[in-house]
Amino acid sequence: MKFPKSHTLQQIAQLIDCKFVGDPNFEILGMNEIHVVEPGDIVFVDHPKYYDKALNSAATIVLINKEVECPEGKALLISDDPFRDFNKLTNHFKPFVPSSLAISETAKIGTNTIIQPNCFIGNNVSIGDNCVIHSNVSIYDDTIIGNNVTIHAGSVLGASAFYYKNRPEGFDQLKSGGRVVIKDHVDIGAMCSIDRGVTGDTTIGEGSKLDNQIQVGHDTVIGKKCLIASQTGIAGCCIIEDEVTLWGQVGTTSGITIGKKANVLGQTGVTKSIEGYKTYFGTPIEESRVKLKDLAYVKKIPEILSQLKQK
Repeated sequence: MKFPKSHTLQQIAQLIDCKFVGDPNFEILGMNEIHVVEPGDIVFVDHPKYYDKALNSAATIVLINKEVECPEGKALLISDDPFRDFNKLTNHFKPFVPSSLAISETAKIGTNTIIQPNCFIGNNVSIGDNCVIHSNVSIYDDTIIGNNVTIHAGSVLGASAFYYKNRPEGFDQLKSGGRVVIKDHVDIGAMCSIDRGVTGDTTIGEGSKLDNQIQVGHDTVIGKKCLIASQTGIAGCCIIEDEVTLWGQVGTTSGITIGKKANVLGQTGVTKSIEGYKTYFGTPIEESRVKLKDLAYVKKIPEILSQLKQK
Protein backbone atom coordinates (compact mmCIF):
# COMPACT_ATOMS: atom_id res chain seq x y z
CA MET A 1 0.00 0.00 0.00
CA LYS A 2 1.49 3.31 -1.09
CA PHE A 3 0.75 6.51 0.80
CA PRO A 4 -0.89 9.42 -1.06
CA LYS A 5 2.36 11.34 -0.55
CA SER A 6 5.75 10.58 0.96
CA HIS A 7 6.29 11.00 4.70
CA THR A 8 9.39 11.29 6.83
CA LEU A 9 10.53 8.83 9.46
CA GLN A 10 9.86 11.44 12.14
CA GLN A 11 6.30 12.05 10.90
CA ILE A 12 5.45 8.33 10.96
CA ALA A 13 7.02 7.95 14.42
CA GLN A 14 4.82 10.77 15.68
CA LEU A 15 1.69 9.13 14.22
CA ILE A 16 2.26 5.95 16.24
CA ASP A 17 4.08 7.60 19.18
CA CYS A 18 7.26 5.53 19.02
CA LYS A 19 11.02 5.98 18.93
CA PHE A 20 13.00 5.73 15.73
CA VAL A 21 16.53 5.00 14.56
CA GLY A 22 17.73 6.82 11.46
CA ASP A 23 17.64 10.19 9.77
CA PRO A 24 14.46 12.05 10.84
CA ASN A 25 13.95 13.02 7.18
CA PHE A 26 14.32 9.43 5.89
CA GLU A 27 11.66 9.06 3.17
CA ILE A 28 8.76 6.63 3.62
CA LEU A 29 6.52 5.85 0.65
CA GLY A 30 4.20 3.14 1.95
CA MET A 31 3.73 -0.02 4.02
CA ASN A 32 3.52 -3.67 3.06
CA GLU A 33 3.71 -7.25 4.24
CA ILE A 34 7.03 -9.04 3.99
CA HIS A 35 6.24 -10.89 0.73
CA VAL A 36 5.44 -7.73 -1.26
CA VAL A 37 7.68 -5.05 0.27
CA GLU A 38 9.67 -2.61 -1.87
CA PRO A 39 12.24 0.07 -1.06
CA GLY A 40 10.48 2.92 0.75
CA ASP A 41 8.04 0.56 2.50
CA ILE A 42 7.49 -0.14 6.18
CA VAL A 43 7.38 -3.80 7.22
CA PHE A 44 6.52 -4.95 10.74
CA VAL A 45 8.04 -7.77 12.77
CA ASP A 46 7.27 -8.75 16.37
CA HIS A 47 9.03 -12.09 16.86
CA PRO A 48 12.81 -12.72 17.05
CA LYS A 49 12.42 -15.70 14.72
CA TYR A 50 11.64 -13.28 11.86
CA TYR A 51 13.94 -10.36 12.71
CA ASP A 52 16.59 -11.26 10.12
CA LYS A 53 14.02 -11.82 7.38
CA ALA A 54 12.48 -8.39 7.97
CA LEU A 55 15.78 -6.56 8.40
CA ASN A 56 17.18 -8.11 5.21
CA SER A 57 14.01 -7.65 3.14
CA ALA A 58 13.51 -5.06 0.43
CA ALA A 59 11.72 -2.84 2.97
CA THR A 60 13.82 0.13 4.06
CA ILE A 61 11.87 0.85 7.26
CA VAL A 62 11.36 -1.89 9.86
CA LEU A 63 8.71 -1.53 12.58
CA ILE A 64 10.16 -3.74 15.31
CA ASN A 65 9.72 -4.41 19.03
CA LYS A 66 13.41 -4.37 19.94
CA GLU A 67 16.21 -1.93 19.25
CA VAL A 68 18.68 -3.85 17.07
CA GLU A 69 21.56 -2.87 14.82
CA CYS A 70 20.10 -0.98 11.89
CA PRO A 71 21.26 -2.19 8.46
CA GLU A 72 22.94 0.41 6.27
CA GLY A 73 20.50 2.42 4.18
CA LYS A 74 17.54 1.55 6.38
CA ALA A 75 15.65 2.97 9.38
CA LEU A 76 13.87 1.50 12.40
CA LEU A 77 10.63 2.33 14.18
CA ILE A 78 10.85 0.95 17.74
CA SER A 79 7.44 -0.07 19.11
CA ASP A 80 6.33 -2.13 22.10
CA ASP A 81 3.60 -3.58 19.85
CA PRO A 82 4.35 -3.50 16.08
CA PHE A 83 1.13 -5.35 15.21
CA ARG A 84 -0.97 -2.68 16.95
CA ASP A 85 0.98 0.17 15.38
CA PHE A 86 0.83 -1.35 11.88
CA ASN A 87 -2.95 -1.33 12.36
CA LYS A 88 -2.80 2.31 13.45
CA LEU A 89 -1.05 3.20 10.20
CA THR A 90 -3.61 1.26 8.14
CA ASN A 91 -6.44 3.05 9.90
CA HIS A 92 -4.75 6.41 9.29
CA PHE A 93 -3.93 5.97 5.61
CA LYS A 94 -6.82 3.71 4.59
CA PRO A 95 -9.69 4.37 7.03
CA PHE A 96 -13.06 2.72 6.62
CA VAL A 97 -15.44 5.22 5.02
CA PRO A 98 -19.15 4.27 5.22
CA SER A 99 -21.21 4.59 2.07
CA SER A 100 -24.82 5.75 2.24
CA LEU A 101 -25.54 4.69 -1.35
CA ALA A 102 -25.86 1.27 -2.99
CA ILE A 103 -23.45 2.49 -5.66
CA SER A 104 -20.89 4.93 -4.28
CA GLU A 105 -20.56 8.33 -5.93
CA THR A 106 -16.83 7.66 -6.30
CA ALA A 107 -17.33 4.35 -8.15
CA LYS A 108 -16.57 4.27 -11.88
CA ILE A 109 -18.72 2.04 -14.08
CA GLY A 110 -17.68 1.34 -17.68
CA THR A 111 -19.64 1.44 -20.93
CA ASN A 112 -22.29 -1.27 -21.47
CA THR A 113 -21.75 -2.69 -17.99
CA ILE A 114 -24.90 -4.07 -16.32
CA ILE A 115 -25.42 -3.85 -12.57
CA GLN A 116 -28.38 -6.01 -11.49
CA PRO A 117 -30.62 -5.04 -8.50
CA ASN A 118 -29.50 -5.19 -4.87
CA CYS A 119 -25.77 -4.90 -5.56
CA PHE A 120 -23.42 -2.85 -3.41
CA ILE A 121 -20.54 -1.03 -5.13
CA GLY A 122 -18.17 0.63 -2.65
CA ASN A 123 -15.97 3.69 -2.62
CA ASN A 124 -13.34 4.09 -5.35
CA VAL A 125 -14.40 0.88 -7.11
CA SER A 126 -13.58 0.73 -10.82
CA ILE A 127 -15.53 -1.60 -13.15
CA GLY A 128 -14.59 -1.80 -16.82
CA ASP A 129 -16.65 -2.11 -20.00
CA ASN A 130 -19.11 -4.88 -20.96
CA CYS A 131 -19.32 -6.44 -17.49
CA VAL A 132 -22.34 -8.14 -15.90
CA ILE A 133 -22.68 -7.91 -12.12
CA HIS A 134 -25.60 -10.09 -11.04
CA SER A 135 -27.92 -9.43 -8.11
CA ASN A 136 -26.78 -9.28 -4.48
CA VAL A 137 -23.08 -8.96 -5.30
CA SER A 138 -21.05 -6.87 -2.84
CA ILE A 139 -17.94 -5.16 -4.16
CA TYR A 140 -16.02 -3.49 -1.34
CA ASP A 141 -13.96 -0.30 -1.53
CA ASP A 142 -11.02 0.08 -3.93
CA THR A 143 -11.74 -3.08 -5.95
CA ILE A 144 -10.55 -2.93 -9.57
CA ILE A 145 -12.47 -4.95 -12.20
CA GLY A 146 -11.41 -5.12 -15.84
CA ASN A 147 -13.45 -5.48 -19.02
CA ASN A 148 -15.80 -8.32 -19.98
CA VAL A 149 -16.07 -9.68 -16.44
CA THR A 150 -19.09 -11.63 -15.16
CA ILE A 151 -19.80 -11.95 -11.43
CA HIS A 152 -22.73 -14.13 -10.37
CA ALA A 153 -25.21 -13.59 -7.57
CA GLY A 154 -24.17 -13.45 -3.94
CA SER A 155 -20.41 -13.13 -4.42
CA VAL A 156 -18.35 -10.82 -2.18
CA LEU A 157 -15.19 -9.10 -3.37
CA GLY A 158 -12.97 -7.28 -0.89
CA ALA A 159 -13.81 -8.68 2.56
CA SER A 160 -11.12 -8.45 5.23
CA ALA A 161 -8.18 -10.84 5.43
CA PHE A 162 -8.45 -13.77 7.84
CA TYR A 163 -5.36 -12.68 9.78
CA TYR A 164 -5.35 -12.55 13.59
CA LYS A 165 -2.95 -12.23 16.51
CA ASN A 166 -3.83 -14.34 19.55
CA ARG A 167 -3.78 -12.10 22.60
CA PRO A 168 -4.75 -13.04 26.20
CA GLU A 169 -7.97 -11.04 25.88
CA GLY A 170 -8.88 -12.57 22.49
CA PHE A 171 -8.02 -12.45 18.81
CA ASP A 172 -6.84 -9.14 17.35
CA GLN A 173 -7.38 -8.71 13.61
CA LEU A 174 -4.75 -7.24 11.30
CA LYS A 175 -6.55 -4.49 9.40
CA SER A 176 -6.89 -4.86 5.63
CA GLY A 177 -5.95 -1.86 3.50
CA GLY A 178 -5.27 -3.67 0.22
CA ARG A 179 -7.40 -4.34 -2.84
CA VAL A 180 -8.96 -6.98 -5.04
CA VAL A 181 -7.95 -6.77 -8.71
CA ILE A 182 -9.91 -8.73 -11.32
CA LYS A 183 -8.39 -8.75 -14.81
CA ASP A 184 -10.23 -8.89 -18.16
CA HIS A 185 -12.46 -11.81 -19.26
CA VAL A 186 -12.76 -13.33 -15.78
CA ASP A 187 -15.93 -15.21 -14.75
CA ILE A 188 -16.75 -15.53 -11.04
CA GLY A 189 -19.49 -17.93 -9.99
CA ALA A 190 -22.22 -17.52 -7.39
CA MET A 191 -21.43 -17.22 -3.67
CA CYS A 192 -17.68 -16.77 -4.07
CA SER A 193 -15.59 -14.86 -1.51
CA ILE A 194 -12.43 -13.06 -2.60
CA ASP A 195 -10.65 -11.30 0.27
CA ARG A 196 -8.70 -8.09 -0.20
CA GLY A 197 -4.98 -7.92 0.42
CA VAL A 198 -3.71 -6.79 3.80
CA THR A 199 -1.60 -4.12 2.12
CA GLY A 200 -1.22 -5.45 -1.43
CA ASP A 201 -3.55 -6.91 -4.05
CA THR A 202 -5.48 -10.16 -4.28
CA THR A 203 -5.43 -10.74 -8.03
CA ILE A 204 -7.40 -12.95 -10.44
CA GLY A 205 -5.59 -13.14 -13.78
CA GLU A 206 -6.98 -12.57 -17.25
CA GLY A 207 -9.29 -15.25 -18.60
CA SER A 208 -9.54 -17.27 -15.37
CA LYS A 209 -12.85 -18.93 -14.51
CA LEU A 210 -14.12 -19.57 -10.99
CA ASP A 211 -17.04 -21.90 -10.26
CA ASN A 212 -19.53 -21.37 -7.41
CA GLN A 213 -18.67 -21.24 -3.68
CA ILE A 214 -14.94 -20.59 -3.89
CA GLN A 215 -12.83 -18.86 -1.24
CA VAL A 216 -9.71 -16.90 -2.28
CA GLY A 217 -7.60 -15.67 0.63
CA HIS A 218 -5.81 -12.34 1.04
CA ASP A 219 -2.89 -11.40 -1.20
CA THR A 220 -3.22 -14.53 -3.32
CA VAL A 221 -2.32 -14.12 -6.98
CA ILE A 222 -4.10 -16.36 -9.50
CA GLY A 223 -2.61 -16.37 -12.99
CA LYS A 224 -4.10 -16.34 -16.47
CA LYS A 225 -6.59 -18.92 -17.80
CA CYS A 226 -6.95 -20.89 -14.57
CA LEU A 227 -9.97 -23.14 -13.95
CA ILE A 228 -11.12 -23.47 -10.33
CA ALA A 229 -14.05 -25.76 -9.50
CA SER A 230 -16.69 -25.48 -6.79
CA GLN A 231 -15.95 -25.43 -3.04
CA THR A 232 -12.23 -24.89 -3.46
CA GLY A 233 -10.52 -22.95 -0.67
CA ILE A 234 -7.29 -21.07 -1.43
CA ALA A 235 -5.49 -19.65 1.58
CA GLY A 236 -3.71 -16.31 1.78
CA CYS A 237 -0.49 -15.34 0.03
CA CYS A 238 -0.58 -18.19 -2.50
CA ILE A 239 0.70 -17.97 -6.06
CA ILE A 240 -1.34 -19.93 -8.60
CA GLU A 241 0.54 -19.76 -11.89
CA ASP A 242 -1.03 -19.64 -15.37
CA GLU A 243 -3.39 -22.34 -16.69
CA VAL A 244 -3.68 -24.25 -13.41
CA THR A 245 -6.76 -26.44 -12.88
CA LEU A 246 -8.08 -26.99 -9.34
CA TRP A 247 -10.97 -29.43 -9.16
CA GLY A 248 -13.77 -29.48 -6.58
CA GLN A 249 -13.06 -29.17 -2.85
CA VAL A 250 -9.33 -28.64 -3.23
CA GLY A 251 -7.84 -26.87 -0.22
CA THR A 252 -4.46 -25.18 0.15
CA THR A 253 -2.25 -24.00 2.97
CA SER A 254 -0.99 -20.42 2.90
CA GLY A 255 2.10 -19.13 1.14
CA ILE A 256 2.49 -21.94 -1.39
CA THR A 257 3.07 -21.85 -5.16
CA ILE A 258 1.24 -24.07 -7.64
CA GLY A 259 3.23 -24.27 -10.86
CA LYS A 260 2.03 -23.52 -14.36
CA LYS A 261 -0.46 -26.00 -15.89
CA ALA A 262 -0.62 -28.14 -12.75
CA ASN A 263 -3.79 -30.23 -12.50
CA VAL A 264 -4.98 -30.84 -8.93
CA LEU A 265 -7.71 -33.47 -8.60
CA GLY A 266 -10.77 -33.12 -6.36
CA GLN A 267 -10.51 -33.12 -2.53
CA THR A 268 -6.73 -32.79 -2.62
CA GLY A 269 -5.00 -30.93 0.21
CA VAL A 270 -2.18 -28.82 -1.23
CA THR A 271 0.10 -28.77 1.81
CA LYS A 272 3.26 -27.61 0.02
CA SER A 273 4.39 -25.92 -3.18
CA ILE A 274 4.10 -28.13 -6.26
CA GLU A 275 5.67 -28.11 -9.70
CA GLY A 276 3.78 -27.36 -12.87
CA TYR A 277 2.84 -29.65 -15.77
CA LYS A 278 1.90 -32.54 -13.45
CA THR A 279 -1.33 -34.03 -12.04
CA TYR A 280 -1.74 -34.34 -8.27
CA PHE A 281 -4.08 -36.08 -5.84
CA GLY A 282 -4.58 -36.80 -2.15
CA THR A 283 -3.68 -35.53 1.29
CA PRO A 284 -0.78 -35.31 1.82
CA ILE A 285 -0.47 -34.33 -1.83
CA GLU A 286 1.46 -36.50 -4.29
CA GLU A 287 1.56 -36.99 -8.03
CA SER A 288 -1.66 -38.80 -8.86
CA ARG A 289 0.02 -41.80 -10.51
CA VAL A 290 2.05 -42.40 -7.33
CA LYS A 291 -0.92 -41.89 -5.00
CA LEU A 292 -3.23 -44.15 -7.02
CA LYS A 293 -0.57 -46.87 -7.12
CA ASP A 294 -0.27 -46.62 -3.31
CA LEU A 295 -4.04 -46.96 -2.93
CA ALA A 296 -3.98 -50.05 -5.14
CA TYR A 297 -1.35 -51.59 -2.86
CA VAL A 298 -3.46 -50.78 0.22
CA LYS A 299 -6.36 -52.75 -1.26
CA LYS A 300 -4.09 -55.78 -1.54
CA ILE A 301 -3.20 -55.80 2.18
CA PRO A 302 -6.03 -58.23 3.22
CA GLU A 303 -4.99 -60.63 0.46
CA ILE A 304 -1.33 -60.46 1.54
CA LEU A 305 -2.25 -61.02 5.20
CA SER A 306 -4.39 -64.01 4.24
CA GLN A 307 -1.50 -65.54 2.31
CA LEU A 308 0.85 -65.03 5.26
CA LYS A 309 -1.57 -66.77 7.62
CA GLN A 310 -1.80 -69.78 5.29
CA LYS A 311 1.97 -70.13 5.44
